[in-house]
Amino acid sequence: MRSGLAVAACLVVLLAGCGGSSNPPSTPTAKPPVASAGGPYTGTAGTAVSFSGAGSSDPQGQTLTYAWNFGDSGTGTGVSPSHTYAAAGTYTVSLTVTNTSNLTATATSKATIAVAPLSDVALTGLVYGGATPIAGAHVYLFAANTTGYGGAGLAASSSNASVSLLSAAETGTSDAVGAYVATGSNGGFSLTGDYTCSSGQQLYLYALGGGNAAAGLMAAIGSCPASGSSAITVTVNEVTTIAAAYAFAGFATDATHVSSSGTALAQVGIANAFANAANLVSLLNGTALATTPAGNGTVPQTEINTLANILAACVETSGSGSNGCALLFTNAMSGGSTGTTPTDTATAAINIAHYPEYDTNTVNLFTLSKQTASFSPALTTYTGDFNIGLSLEPTPYLTASYGIAIDGSGNAWVTNQYGNTVTEFSSSGAILSGGYGYTGGGLNAPTGIAIDGSGNVWIANGGNNSITKLSSTGSILSGASGFTGGGLNVPSGIAIDGAGNAWITNCTGGSVTELSNSGSVLSGTNGYRGGGVSAGSGPAGIAIDSSGNVWISNYIVAYITELSNSGYALSGTNGYPYGGSWLSNNSRSRNIAIDSSGNAWISGGADGDVVEISSLGVYLSGTTGYIGGPTGDTSASLALDGSGNVWDASGNGMSEFSNTGVLLSSYNPFGGYATAVDESGNVWMAGGGVVQELIGAGTPVVAPLAVGVKNNTLGTRP
Repeated sequence: MRSGLAVAACLVVLLAGCGGSSNPPSTPTAKPPVASAGGPYTGTAGTAVSFSGAGSSDPQGQTLTYAWNFGDSGTGTGVSPSHTYAAAGTYTVSLTVTNTSNLTATATSKATIAVAPLSDVALTGLVYGGATPIAGAHVYLFAANTTGYGGAGLAASSSNASVSLLSAAETGTSDAVGAYVATGSNGGFSLTGDYTCSSGQQLYLYALGGGNAAAGLMAAIGSCPASGSSAITVTVNEVTTIAAAYAFAGFATDATHVSSSGTALAQVGIANAFANAANLVSLLNGTALATTPAGNGTVPQTEINTLANILAACVETSGSGSNGCALLFTNAMSGGSTGTTPTDTATAAINIAHYPEYDTNTVNLFTLSKQTASFSPALTTYTGDFNIGLSLEPTPYLTASYGIAIDGSGNAWVTNQYGNTVTEFSSSGAILSGGYGYTGGGLNAPTGIAIDGSGNVWIANGGNNSITKLSSTGSILSGASGFTGGGLNVPSGIAIDGAGNAWITNCTGGSVTELSNSGSVLSGTNGYRGGGVSAGSGPAGIAIDSSGNVWISNYIVAYITELSNSGYALSGTNGYPYGGSWLSNNSRSRNIAIDSSGNAWISGGADGDVVEISSLGVYLSGTTGYIGGPTGDTSASLALDGSGNVWDASGNGMSEFSNTGVLLSSYNPFGGYATAVDESGNVWMAGGGVVQELIGAGTPVVAPLAVGVKNNTLGTRP
């Protein structure tokens, strides 16, 4: 328990009316009414529900007034009001009745609101292989499941099978995959009136066959359209297949197994993932985009077309026995070079999205892309990898970005040190913070950034020794000058614990400051020291494990410090020291992250190397750390995804390590000085004047980190 001022509680008991009385009896006191909210009630979203308080009464027969709260911020009056709920769910309904003596009574009930089935929104389209219509293809309409995750390394099962939204009773046709409609001679199809979906479901089209049984194509539709929405027209081809495969790669095992869990955070993640497909392709005409619809992002159009040509080299042949299909399937197995061989091009596209790193497989696939020129412009040479990364360039004020954090909506918040601002991007890269970013509140050379469980954003300001707190909409919560005191001295890193308190490293001050959620200092006048944190140690990175212990990387002395949640040093007098070549190479610890086992991962090694240390301070990565990242630059920042894989960014590129330290990939030119993974599995990097978003590169993970700390879900899927 934290030491502090004792709080004395005083209880004053007033006794009255002791003994007898000779006073005459007083006038009887009026009695309160009796409230009855009726119910329980049922209904559907978007349709009015009638309520009744007719069961309420008053003992004196006085007239009652009725005040309703419908549980969704809606209110009403009268004995029998009606109310329309916008979303499905179970709501607590309360009724307060008041009599003419101004006495009140309150009763509650429940309203269970179901999702209203939506149907008959016109959904038509064309299925093409390259520029050629595919006749006789079976077109299926699926929704992502919510009963178990799909994704790389997860086997297909009934729990992660996509949900068919068609039935043979509607279409008159079905096969082993499900009910379908067939394309005509022009490749056309119509699902108008043949499907029913529910609000929040994520939809995609899957077309198979049509002369080539290996020709599998997809298009991500996104959220179930509301009744009365505009007609949807789709071109399904190799480009839309690549866009869909990468966008929901974190949730897809194969073309018919796309699924997440049913948690609210998982539903945010998968909805954002499906929406990101629209950043890559025009659904109407099936062409790769060069610029995101928001206008501030550059799309790797030539790379998307190259990937589409790889699929076309199979789609435009007679079938799986062709050379194009054989080469594709051999080099796009479920485990990269191992695992299950795909039998259709849509599943092959998902496998490529799972394993896009530069290797023999992707080199062979690039060669295969040269067999057709169906989509252009395309890459003329191949020297990198097959990650699809958006480059987001909002304003000249996005400079020297050393901090990035993901909130519960999947939005990315980035600090701009030289611009004294914070920029917020939506999950699809659109700017939410205006052209200049959020300003004021003491923002001055901001670096570290963290988001608490309520969605508030905390920023460390190295320029004026303050902490700025913003609401989820950018409103200032920390006053005009930010929170100060507690030894703040060039604050650098920041993390939020399970109680909502903020912990800040003071790089120059050589201490750690703890602030309450309201900004009060909890760590004394000069902050916490000890366990390796001291004047001259240069504490920089900071992270909190699920036990509430605080881990600090000391940049100058290259020691790791562990503190209890009361500031007591757990790492000995001088911290956990590095050994071997990590220290002799003048490596410096810059950033730190905690995995689901409570182990700490530290960046800062030369050539992208990282170190892993157990919760007891035992080094698990040997004397040299895990080696193999981009050369020529020091690892600057790292983040964990939902598989426990570690994404390690430097100025020269990005490395991905498994949770056992095996180098899985090394990407160029993607890189930066801050990195984070969102609930969709997108990997974000910030550095200089550009923010990059690698679409579907990682495994979806719980965000913000403070939620993972509180719920013991760090480094896990939502």
